[in-house]
Amino acid sequence: MTDPALSAINRTLRRLPNAAYRQREYLTEAEVDRHIEAARKRGRNGPRDAAAILLAYRHGLRAQELCSLRWAQVDLRHGRLHVNRAKGGIESVHPLHGPELRALRPLQGKSPYVFTTEAGTPVTTAWFLRMLQRTGKAAKLPFAVHPHMLRHACGYKLANDGHDTRNLAHYLGHRNLQSTARYTALAPDRFAKFWRD
Repeated sequence: MTDPALSAINRTLRRLPNAAYRQREYLTEAEVDRHIEAARKRGRNGPRDAAAILLAYRHGLRAQELCSLRWAQVDLRHGRLHVNRAKGGIESVHPLHGPELRALRPLQGKSPYVFTTEAGTPVTTAWFLRMLQRTGKAAKLPFAVHPHMLRHACGYKLANDGHDTRNLAHYLGHRNLQSTARYTALAPDRFAKFWRD
């Protein structure tokens, strides 16, 4: 027979569904811009933090993928980023555009890693979470931010821009199109012609 007190403790340790913590699982483009600007203004590591947010958003990077990003994956001269996906995702090569190139160039140093601490060691996923939470508060976002919200923001932005599901799946490294369908399902533009007033 199970002890009721122990059972009550175990119930309190369970994590609630995401909806109990926030109303949605992604950031809008304007919220990402506010977040990047807030990061840029915060302390001596502002340029690094802003670049990390920009790359995670623009390339749909998971926290682990961002923190393990190496300069060997970045081709600043030709504007390319080799994305190694975690969780069995499909690798791909993404174009790097002006904002990303401008954000990355000043970060070049002696470390093989793109994002490093002041001691020169690679940043961690725990660092990325804490940094996003701090900058989210500084940006006065109305909810707590977590790293995966930037990946979702990327998916929703590209789906709203009309990119097809298969290309979006390849961009995000999804092996299964069902993982990508969540972004197109919430794209409001697909309903734009339903009512003509």
